[in-house]
Amino acid sequence: MENRLHAKRCLIVGGTSGIGLAAARRFLREGARLAIVGLDRGQVQELTGDFLFRAGDVTVAAQVDALFDEVVHHLGGLDVVYHVAGGSGRKHGDGPLHECTDAGWQTTIDANLKSVFLTNRAAVRQFLSQGGGGAILNMSSVLAISPSPQHFDTIAYAAAKGGILAMSRQAAARYARDRIRVNVLAPGLIDTPMAARAVNDPAIHAFLTTKQPLSQGPGSPEDCADAAVFLCCDEAKLITGIVLPIDAGWQLS
Repeated sequence: MENRLHAKRCLIVGGTSGIGLAAARRFLREGARLAIVGLDRGQVQELTGDFLFRAGDVTVAAQVDALFDEVVHHLGGLDVVYHVAGGSGRKHGDGPLHECTDAGWQTTIDANLKSVFLTNRAAVRQFLSQGGGGAILNMSSVLAISPSPQHFDTIAYAAAKGGILAMSRQAAARYARDRIRVNVLAPGLIDTPMAARAVNDPAIHAFLTTKQPLSQGPGSPEDCADAAVFLCCDEAKLITGIVLPIDAGWQLS
């Protein structure tokens, strides 16, 4: 089925590579009127279709507000915000609790949680001003639900992704009366540039044969794109406050 996002005014935050790029490709195929925000153009040149791209840092409130103003002006409003942007803080000092540095903590929290707060706040303000509801989809991680410290021991990342769950459910409860839906995806290990360290580690690959038994390895960005389209389209009009694991059985293994 296609055209499930026909004429919907959609913004993907972090749509220039990996999971976000796959979503952008799929949203265009589903008929969305699309804007993409990222730190740089990344791989958006691979996309076919009509879309707006703007570069910006969504950890900075003033930039988020300016980006939303431009996107809303270009699209004539907003119906969907899908926040994918985030990343590992290992190189900044994230790690086990007793080893995580102050810089590792703050950088990781800013990239993964503060950014979601800023874009979600801007989205809700826009939806309320329009008066017609809207859909927000945020990106968490299965690590927020089902830790795996043997291979993925990064305390700030887990805390940030757990914060996204709590924030999204709080917002879902508060704004359901305004017909604003807020949902979350919680992927397992997905084969993306951000996950290259893990994907290319033979020990982790062996670990995934039992930890993600449905895929016997990492999932694909397209697996997340399928779920994103559903939760952002009208087929999910009565769904809010859910956390959907796309983990190939991670939590059950």
